Amino acid sequence: MRYGMIAGNGRFPMLALEAARKAGVEVVAIGIKEEASQDIEPLAVRCHWISLGALTRLIQICKQEGITQVMMCGQVKHAKIFSSIVPDWRLAKLLFSLDSKNTDALIGGVQKVLADEGIELADSTLLLKDLLAPEGVLTRRKPSEEETRDLDYGRRIAASLSALDVGQSVAVAEKACVAVEAMEGTDAMLRRAASLVEGKPLRLVKASGRRRHLLFDVPVVGPQTIGAMRETGTTAMSMDAGRTLLLDRGDLIARANEAGIALIATAPAEG
Repeated sequence: MRYGMIAGNGRFPMLALEAARKAGVEVVAIGIKEEASQDIEPLAVRCHWISLGALTRLIQICKQEGITQVMMCGQVKHAKIFSSIVPDWRLAKLLFSLDSKNTDALIGGVQKVLADEGIELADSTLLLKDLLAPEGVLTRRKPSEEETRDLDYGRRIAASLSALDVGQSVAVAEKACVAVEAMEGTDAMLRRAASLVEGKPLRLVKASGRRRHLLFDVPVVGPQTIGAMRETGTTAMSMDAGRTLLLDRGDLIARANEAGIALIATAPAEG
């Protein structure tokens, strides 16, 4: 079976394409010009390029290639979706019909449009199940009692926000929610939090509890995340087991161990 991949930024698309090659799975890449790296081209069976907002062209490519299942891999910056997008007529019609224009509503609308054309939105992690975080402590050091209290509190905050599309992460210090991720992304959120706590250690909770699928906007943790944690004095992190992708896992864990950062993956919150 041939799959399509809508490729955004980061290493996620490359890793998925490399895994597809090893498994003998044909994937046609559809790169978003404003986001994706040219490095996807040699890894795909074929590569097409579209602008953000070109929904009609996306459908045309899928039909031209005989694709009935397409996955979304890689990030599209949330702020760019709402500030830089130039919608074609089909996407403009969709945007006009939405009651709210958050990411969940927008992608959910795109999913319905694709389904009406016989194209199913597939699990983003379909080719990378072995990269999903296993449950348990991932680093040499487990969270201290104080860190555990902050992480537990952060998970409760994240669960309370599960019905709202306001980002995946919260920063906590001394059982107080210092910052909630919005459109700026996790790293920028941590830097904002660090500017507010005057040197107090932060804890990071990255959650996926607001949805029960992995079709889009899958939480990702990589070496860059550890760099941002180290920079901002964030000493521990909790993530959802089975729903968080660990990119370059060996390097990620090594950097966390070197920095004395504790990483733990827990069962996703219900609700």
